[in-house]
Amino acid sequence: MSSSSPSEDSNGIGGGGARRRRAGGDNEGPSSSRRRASRRRGGGDYEGPSSSRRRAANEVWPEPFLEALATQVAIDTARSAGRLAAAAALANVFQVCSTWRAVSRSDLLWHRLTRLIWRRTHLLHATWRHEFMYRHRTALNFRTGRCSYYTPHFDPSDVEGPDGLMCRCLTLSDIHLACGFADGAVRLFDLATRLHVATFRPQYGNRLGLSVAVSGIIITDNTRLVFATLDGVIHVVDDINDPAQQQQPRRVHLGELVNDGVLIDFSGCRRYWVGLYAGLAGPAFRIWNGQTETLTFVGGSLTEQYAVIGWRMLTDLNEFVGRVRVSEGQNSAVACTATRIIDNTRVNGQVMVLDLSNGEVRLSEQPRRGIVARSVDVSREAYVIVDNRGRAIVRRVDTLEEVCRFNTMFVESGGGGMIGCMNLMYWLMCAEGAIRVWEVEGGIYMNMFRERLVEEVNAFVADDRHVAASSGSTLHLWDFGGGDVEVEEEEEEEA
Repeated sequence: MSSSSPSEDSNGIGGGGARRRRAGGDNEGPSSSRRRASRRRGGGDYEGPSSSRRRAANEVWPEPFLEALATQVAIDTARSAGRLAAAAALANVFQVCSTWRAVSRSDLLWHRLTRLIWRRTHLLHATWRHEFMYRHRTALNFRTGRCSYYTPHFDPSDVEGPDGLMCRCLTLSDIHLACGFADGAVRLFDLATRLHVATFRPQYGNRLGLSVAVSGIIITDNTRLVFATLDGVIHVVDDINDPAQQQQPRRVHLGELVNDGVLIDFSGCRRYWVGLYAGLAGPAFRIWNGQTETLTFVGGSLTEQYAVIGWRMLTDLNEFVGRVRVSEGQNSAVACTATRIIDNTRVNGQVMVLDLSNGEVRLSEQPRRGIVARSVDVSREAYVIVDNRGRAIVRRVDTLEEVCRFNTMFVESGGGGMIGCMNLMYWLMCAEGAIRVWEVEGGIYMNMFRERLVEEVNAFVADDRHVAASSGSTLHLWDFGGGDVEVEEEEEEEA
């Protein structure tokens, strides 16, 4: 801040100038004396702070300026000390004075902060301030391991055969958990009640007497559900909250096994859908425009060496070739293949990062130690791969820059027992029935879930609030939600 007293001015800027003048000569004329006297009086060339400047220091600062300042403080703190530190930094800013504290009531500010810090664009609470608080508490619960555990159930009377109880893939939205089963059924659960609310099935069922197991599920905007099966058929439910649409999904793509191969994995977001194929020497990837539902790209050679294994997936549900995951907001997909022994030769898995706008390969690498393909996952900002010796590598999706490396303490034995998933801040791995959590930014080990999964895990998924897993015929759900922030705030204000 500017000094308003003559003594502070002479000890600061003025002091250095006086030393420079004395160094230039010993004789000072009358004009020099007058300038020194003028400075002491607050006038002349070195005029002190005027009365108007002193009043300005007490005036109200523009609200947009304070909002921009608070935003920059939060961003800088999140980058240097982590997202959870942003809340404390903001609290310090708001304690400067009553004017700055008033800015904390700006919903526009909290909207911007929630988007930049927590990457959230959908409002689920009363205000964006409550949304920010909720995301902070939920992330803190992941760090400390504070959660609730459930086992969702459904009526198995419509399941034909034991394989129909095997859940092969899982997808989470803010409202629902979607489970894709080996018989082609997609069952939808309400996350608030944990109740089974709907079941979707392919239009034509098993066309060739082969498996129609679900390859992948996409939920966008908490309303639209897209799912694909191994035979390459893609179905859409335009509004999963509309009971009239819960009976018959709409088929948008008819797969051709002979020409395309087996659709071994399927992922996407609002803008893009991506299918990973195996079984032929031809293209491994197909990309669709998620809004127009049209095919925009066919290409890639990731799975050429896995053709035979790809066909086996139609009859053996335990076979695994690779996976593909989409980073929402980055227009990128991360795909990989598993390390396998093919024709008595060890084939190390490969990782590719694709630009979904044109299918261009941004990165292709084949780690010397191989890849645990079922552990590869992606968030809005980063992706994680794990080699067969249990070393995890975190890279940024946009720049491909390596963030960190850490040891998971597990070595892949070849049995496919390791499986991983991630959300914005944390990476989770299930191995030998135990689920452990690491921080993505620094690779720091956080905690281990209390519950242990006895049977082999078939599917594993996480978002910023929930974690879901399927082992054997059992579904598991963990809720790390940050509580009812609106009610708690009202109670604090009343107290």
